[in-house]
Amino acid sequence: MKIVILAGGFGTRLSEYTDSIPKPMVPIGGKPIIEHIMESYASYGYKEFYIALGYKGDVIKKYFQNFKKDWKINLVDTGSDTLTGGRLKRLKKYLLDDTFLLTYGDGLSDININELVKFHHAHKKMVTISAVRPPARFGALSLEGNEVIKFKEKTQLGQSWINGGFFVIDPKFFELIDGDKTALESTPLEKVTILKEIRAFKHEGFWQCMDHKLDKDLLDQMIKNGKTPWIKK
Repeated sequence: MKIVILAGGFGTRLSEYTDSIPKPMVPIGGKPIIEHIMESYASYGYKEFYIALGYKGDVIKKYFQNFKKDWKINLVDTGSDTLTGGRLKRLKKYLLDDTFLLTYGDGLSDININELVKFHHAHKKMVTISAVRPPARFGALSLEGNEVIKFKEKTQLGQSWINGGFFVIDPKFFELIDGDKTALESTPLEKVTILKEIRAFKHEGFWQCMDHKLDKDLLDQMIKNGKTPWIKK
């Protein structure tokens, strides 16, 4: 099964790094986060990657030019200003033969890819989206008046589910994407929801996106402590 990684955004909230390199190339524990993402898929046996390039795509091309791992890596220019849905549509000709996996180039999780795929094939809908509970950035207080009854450090955020960024998609989904100016997260996913052709794979385990420097620092510290839960043991 092929894996698409959307790697063309500007990453403006990490501008201290992304002024010179694209966000997927921001290093975590000494190597780019995109390589960690690819290692996660490869640990489940999925090793054929299509990387949708955009902003500073040449940096990613140069990095993988002499890459030594036994992965098949296809680097595809999808335009500097193309939105996420448009980037996916530009890869259409490579993905028409079978169901494929899709993710963003800035998030890590210990989601079980095999179970995700199994779930998708079982419900037979067009799209599977991962649903996760985001980690809170601050400790939670339970109060009675001004008395602290309970303190819980950085819990998950209530009962809310958000898009975890790990998808399984059937090729007919391309019919719902108009063009370069289409964001995956708006019209296409709204349409597939109206059609009742999407199901959520709920994941309660580790999930961390890298939107801010605090997120990068957290992931760096995990690796320093020998913790890489996104790799299947």
